[in-house]
Amino acid sequence: MHPIVSKCYRNIAQGLALLLVLLLTGCGTDHPKLPRLSPDAVVLAFGDSLTYGTGAAEKDSYPVVLQRLISRTVVRSGVPGEVTADGLVRLSDALDEHTPKLLILCHGGNDLLRNMGEQQAAANIRAMIALAKGKGVDVVLVGVPKAGLLLSSAEFYQNIAQEFAIPYEAAALSEILASRTLKSDTVHPNAQGYRKLAEALASLLQESGAI
Repeated sequence: MHPIVSKCYRNIAQGLALLLVLLLTGCGTDHPKLPRLSPDAVVLAFGDSLTYGTGAAEKDSYPVVLQRLISRTVVRSGVPGEVTADGLVRLSDALDEHTPKLLILCHGGNDLLRNMGEQQAAANIRAMIALAKGKGVDVVLVGVPKAGLLLSSAEFYQNIAQEFAIPYEAAALSEILASRTLKSDTVHPNAQGYRKLAEALASLLQESGAI
């Protein structure tokens, strides 16, 4: 191959690689901004067993660890085994009870595990976000990985985060559940894994201006 042609191919390959990296990382490190949380603000961590902390002691669940990291009250509202349809029903009362300034939504794993359909899970998550925003509550979305050779969050999470322009943690759970040392079983982190998730969320909150 002529050297000039070869160089052109290398430049194209490098450009495509860079584009792929940008796409996978959300086109940079910037996140949608959030209002700063006052010291007495309440954060509602809402979801299923991943929020409850299955696989670790309560003190090691991610909401409890996150509370220590951000010095704000974080309410742990996770129900093991819950699907998004049930979460949507439960969320309204949880928002009214705790009157949070911020909702951290980590839901949909059981829908994916039970092959209930990504379209319905996405619709329910959209409805949860709309419900929270309708009550004046800001939202952070956590992507949950779906089964596959390479763990990665289901694509609809990224689409929903972009649609609502909300901060999105895409990679933490996938990276945690890909590591044997960070999980208690195939779908739940252990104490160290939950701490990694809490640290990732604390970092996201800091980057978004919430803390």
